[in-house]
Amino acid sequence: MRKKISLLFLVISLLGFSQKKAIKKVEFSHIRIDLVTEGLDNISIENSESNFVEIYLLDQNPNNHHIFVEEKNEVLTIGFKIKSIQAEEAVFRKFITKRLHRASAIIKVPENKSITIFGDNIDIESKDYKGNFFVFIEKGSLNFNTVQKDVSIKLYEGSIYATLKNTAIDVVSTTGKIIIDGKIIPISYKKQPAKPLNKFTVLSTKANITLTTKKTQ
Repeated sequence: MRKKISLLFLVISLLGFSQKKAIKKVEFSHIRIDLVTEGLDNISIENSESNFVEIYLLDQNPNNHHIFVEEKNEVLTIGFKIKSIQAEEAVFRKFITKRLHRASAIIKVPENKSITIFGDNIDIESKDYKGNFFVFIEKGSLNFNTVQKDVSIKLYEGSIYATLKNTAIDVVSTTGKIIIDGKIIPISYKKQPAKPLNKFTVLSTKANITLTTKKTQ
């Protein structure tokens, strides 16, 4: 019998100053969480102090987005639906996405989940989240602060910042700039400690990558 996730929804809409704030809380026992970030300008990942995945959406247009969650095959997918309108023209008629205002989200996640982020142009910040990250986006600014577990990134262009402790590193940026502890490295950089705590990998065409490495005490 297919396992069900227990959902606890708390939705709050605050319409002052043409803003909408929506909240959902989800109890999820499996490991993988997929974040579909279409429509967002930035997203922040934090450690949850409870057993719930907490989702906070702030939208400058109260009618554009809302949170949706779906559990299937032991994967929790979180997305932010965008209001679509039909553009009627003399020759072409198609649905287009209306994005006239900024929207952002904060996701608080219990530790040791694996988070996969999909998107086009999105800024991402991890506030020292204690779980694995897999990122597949076209463009954005990514700040991981101090990396706690494995991180794997595929990014066409943008910027990446991270602090690493005893980490296996494998980063490639074909035309971007790689800076490791203040030193500029051409095209690619690899480092394999004897007993790494985790892995940090990047494959990019044009991203600028800035990493700070620290030895584990």
